[in-house]
Amino acid sequence: MITTGATDDRGLPRVLVENVVRGWGEAGRRWLDELPRLLIEIADAWRLSVDPPYPLSFNYVCPAVRADGTPAVLKLGVPGSPLLEREMAALAVWNGRGAAQVLDHDTTRGALLLQRAVPGTRLRELVPGRDEEATAAIVAVLRDLHAAPVPEPGSPLPALETYRSAFAGHLGHDPDGRLLPRRWVQAADRLFAELSSDAPRRAVLHGDLHHDNVLVAGDAPGGWLAIDPHGVVGDPGFEIAPVLYNPDPDRVDPDLLHLIPARVEQLADGLDLPLERARAWGFVGCVLSAVWNCEDGAGPGGRELAVAELLAPAVLRPD
Repeated sequence: MITTGATDDRGLPRVLVENVVRGWGEAGRRWLDELPRLLIEIADAWRLSVDPPYPLSFNYVCPAVRADGTPAVLKLGVPGSPLLEREMAALAVWNGRGAAQVLDHDTTRGALLLQRAVPGTRLRELVPGRDEEATAAIVAVLRDLHAAPVPEPGSPLPALETYRSAFAGHLGHDPDGRLLPRRWVQAADRLFAELSSDAPRRAVLHGDLHHDNVLVAGDAPGGWLAIDPHGVVGDPGFEIAPVLYNPDPDRVDPDLLHLIPARVEQLADGLDLPLERARAWGFVGCVLSAVWNCEDGAGPGGRELAVAELLAPAVLRPD
């Protein structure tokens, strides 16, 4: 198996190996040992020719071509992974509208065959010079995704409200606010509850739609396709934050921060949200991202905190 970038003696990307072992322990090690054989078996069963993997870090993802010449993407993950199951469920709901079409799947083996976006250029290529056009593309994709029917209870897709516990967890681990401003985390927790309780509607959300997860696809109705959904059901306003602190969220770039007010207004208008609600969800999502980064050991920092600081005066109650 030929791969690109740093690989181990099995030909697997080292960053993938590290993340799978960190997240899945011994079960992850066994899956990695079986992955070269699994790739051959899946390619044979689905009559695929496969190319070296993309430089991704949580699933094994590679370009493939079906027997009839159709370009595709093969994604392999640890079987039973909740995120992979949620991705499959969300893509099934959207059925190719706004997101990549599922061409085949094998849940028991953690295998997913997807429509490949061609040429596949990432939306980030429009930033910053054509940022308004980039945000318009994201709005168009989100409107397509949010138009799909919400599945009945029992779906693998969790309620957005399940995310809220991260705030309380962080406050328990960081009671003195050494990592993140305590006032911000408390405000984000309160706003999350308020915004969720009076959501004007619920939709199947991507949950992480940003400039690296929207690709040019010439055969898609709108010309763009979303990839890598987290899959969650809740208020569409939750989609705003990732658009604000991407692309390159680890880098605080003043030129990109200057784009934030215009992005918020464009997203609010495009998603039919009051501006104050869009700002509030943007703040909540930025703080939540920072909380998750702390949970993962990466620590606070990056553009999400800079965006939260930018939005805070319009969102936080006076002391």
